[in-house]
Amino acid sequence: MKVTVDANRCEGHARCWEICPEVFSLDETGHGFVEVPEVPSHLVAHVQIAEQNCPERAIILS
Repeated sequence: MKVTVDANRCEGHARCWEICPEVFSLDETGHGFVEVPEVPSHLVAHVQIAEQNCPERAIILS
């Protein structure tokens, strides 16, 4: 599974980072971005939960 964050949609709630800091990180303004675009199998469920909890639906799974 691959994951990206749409920077145009992200408003910096940081839920992705709170749920899965192994994959997501925050920039200097608090907006989420992906540190590990190819999600390790043991973190797939966490990334899916982060995607479901993003208020702006900025997390894209493929």
